[in-house]
Amino acid sequence: MTTEAGIARPPAGAQAVRRALDVLHCFHDNGPDLSASDLARRLGLSTSTAHRLARTLLGAGFLEQDARTARYRLGPAMTELGRLSYHQRGLHLAAPELSDLAERSGATVDLALRSGPHAVIVAGGSVTPKVGLRRPLHSTALGKVLLAWPRAGEGGPRSLPPLYAFTERTIVEPPALAAELARVREAGYALNDGESALGVRTVAVPVLERTGHARFALAVRATPELITEARLDWYLAQARSCARALEVLLLAPSERRDPGERAG
Repeated sequence: MTTEAGIARPPAGAQAVRRALDVLHCFHDNGPDLSASDLARRLGLSTSTAHRLARTLLGAGFLEQDARTARYRLGPAMTELGRLSYHQRGLHLAAPELSDLAERSGATVDLALRSGPHAVIVAGGSVTPKVGLRRPLHSTALGKVLLAWPRAGEGGPRSLPPLYAFTERTIVEPPALAAELARVREAGYALNDGESALGVRTVAVPVLERTGHARFALAVRATPELITEARLDWYLAQARSCARALEVLLLAPSERRDPGERAG
């Protein structure tokens, strides 16, 4: 449907769906339970509208409510869908490889995919009860990898919101970020040296699809005292070895077959 001015009008109910999804995204930082007024404040809605949306999601199992405080948290339907997605992507197969690399390197090892302007950590040492899983693309090695080898439909640096400075080393100018991504593609890896937090050094490499796009980004993170300039090449070699293994492990069974193989 279009308006008289020829502008496409969203389908009926699309705004309600968008708002319901926005409610769910309020919980992505893994913070405390939220009240209806908390949700309203975060989303710029009236408390009555936020309450109505939360009650709808509660009824569908996407939220649950603490009987004592009346505050909301993610519900069992989210847990079910999350676990299904985790296994459908083969991420349960990645866990042993990530643990082995972490043990050998003494560093934190993470695997992430892209979601809009964020890298979302889906497996590895940073998946803990008290830490959110989303990381900005522009200031992280994981994010730079996902920007440097984008999948179809994923925007480049110009698609990002204004670049926020987390430290004095954070890249905040789009031309500088574009130049950095060109260096990342040429080198085959990304480095974050205190751009998200001082005293943290991360090296990341792509886990590529057959098309040459990054299905995931793999990062090894520690202090500069551990990932020294002298040992950077060693950490990079370990990360690349793990990424190559994951490129096979995370393929669907049908994708692992030789393209020329014929059914018997």
